[in-house]
Amino acid sequence: IPLTRVQIMRKTRSEKNMLNSFLEEHDYRLYQTSSPGSNITIFPLRNIKNIGDLVSTDQQFGLSIEISRNQEVPFDGVLGLGYPKFSFSGVIPIFDNLKNQGAISEPVFAFYLSKGNPEGSVVMFGGVDTSYYRGTLNWVPLIKAGRWCVRMDRISMNRRIVACNAGCEAILDTGTSLITGPRRLVDNILRFLRAKPRGSEHYVSCSAVNTLPSIDFTINGINYPVPAQAYAIKGSDGNCYITFKPIPVNTPREIWVLGDVFLRQYFSVYDRGNDRIGLAQAV
Repeated sequence: IPLTRVQIMRKTRSEKNMLNSFLEEHDYRLYQTSSPGSNITIFPLRNIKNIGDLVSTDQQFGLSIEISRNQEVPFDGVLGLGYPKFSFSGVIPIFDNLKNQGAISEPVFAFYLSKGNPEGSVVMFGGVDTSYYRGTLNWVPLIKAGRWCVRMDRISMNRRIVACNAGCEAILDTGTSLITGPRRLVDNILRFLRAKPRGSEHYVSCSAVNTLPSIDFTINGINYPVPAQAYAIKGSDGNCYITFKPIPVNTPREIWVLGDVFLRQYFSVYDRGNDRIGLAQAV
C-alpha cells in the first residue's frame, strides 16, 4: 500500500489547500497504523495504479495525513508486498490485484538492490531477470505461509558461531536498511568486531575494515557471507559504522531481520505460488 507523506505534499500553500479541499469533498474513514518509531494516520482511496506497463485497476491505497516522525526521507511512500492477511484494514494488496486481474504471468516478485546508485535497483513482478544474479537460485521454504520468514541455521564469523547457534528465524525485509536481532546477540557480534560505542551507534576505524571477517548467514545449509565492506559503512565523521542493530522489541523466539545490507549482496525472489524465497549472489 503506497503511503504518500503529507510533509512532501504540503511543500506549497496551493498543495496544502488542494489536499484540504479533497478531504472536505470525499467521504473517508481515518485509520492509524504504526511501526517502530512512527505512527501514521491515513485514509483509504481507490484509483488505477501503474507500475511500468502493469496496471492494477480499482487499487485501494492509503494517503497519510499525519506521521509522527518529522525527519525528511528520500522517498514518497511505501509499497507493501506482504501477504493479504496482514494488509491494512482488509485492503487487497497491489501484488494480489495484479495477480487476480491476470496482469502478471507468475505469482512471484523479485528484488535487485544496487550496491552503488540506488536508481540502479530493480523490482520485478511476474517473473525474474536472470541477468541480475550469478549461478542458480537456492529456494528456501517459508516457516509458515503468510510471512516472508525462513529458518536460519546459524550466524558465524571465522567459523565461530556468534548467534543463532540452535537455529532461529530470519525475516527478509527490503523495508529495513540494517540487520537487526536480539540485543544480547547483537552486542556479542559488536564485541567480536571490537566496535566502539558512540551514542546508539557502534563504529570501527575505516582503516581496520579490510581486516574484519565476513559474517556468514547459513540458511537451509547454504552460507551467505556478507563482507565487512558491506556491513561497515563510512560515516560523515570518517569512521565506519557497523550496520547491526538490536530489535527494539522483545520477542519470545530468536528472530533476525535481514534488511538491505544483506539483500544488496543477494538477489531475492518471493514466490507466493509456492510459499518460498529464492536467493542467489547479486551481480
